[in-house]
Amino acid sequence: MSEVLGLRERKKLRTRHALIAAAIELFVEKGYEQTTVSEIAAAADVSTRTFFSYFASKEDVVFHNSRDGIDRALRVIAERGPGDRAVDLLSRAITSGFAALAVDDQLAREIAPINHLILTVPSLRARGLLLLFDSQQELAEALHRACPDELNLAEASAAVGAVIGGAKLAAFVSMRHGASPEEMLEAGRQATEFTLAGLRATFTPP
Repeated sequence: MSEVLGLRERKKLRTRHALIAAAIELFVEKGYEQTTVSEIAAAADVSTRTFFSYFASKEDVVFHNSRDGIDRALRVIAERGPGDRAVDLLSRAITSGFAALAVDDQLAREIAPINHLILTVPSLRARGLLLLFDSQQELAEALHRACPDELNLAEASAAVGAVIGGAKLAAFVSMRHGASPEEMLEAGRQATEFTLAGLRATFTPP
């Protein structure tokens, strides 16, 4: 994306952000199932038709950033440099997500309510699990393609599953124990570092 957006692009981005913010506020206030698309549109001061030009459903609002995160991690893995080990690529791919949260205030504010929705609404939990499986599969295949001399596909799958699964579980468990968004992120970071340390020891060249 160009650093300098045109007027039309900025307006579209503002509308998208307004829809996401309105939806999350209504989901928290009224409940996910009780909130309608028309209410979200009205809260963002746009038409229902405009809502559907940005999102196909309420579910898509909740998972609005999922594809961005996967694509960012895939780019990191694809940019393997000379001497990069698989664990180094995986480390950079996962921590790129934490870096994005550090510079995107809106995304950081959304993480706690969105995670709560995913954990408590059955349809969102099912979608979240499917997206998690699909993203892990994509990353495992990409890691194997980038480092076929170092990891076979089963090992790449195990490494990706361990790191992402550990980080997600740590964040969700901390949330259940009343952690703040900042504490959730820190729990995810700690779990990531713990798992990566084990992987580095496992795949240390002789």
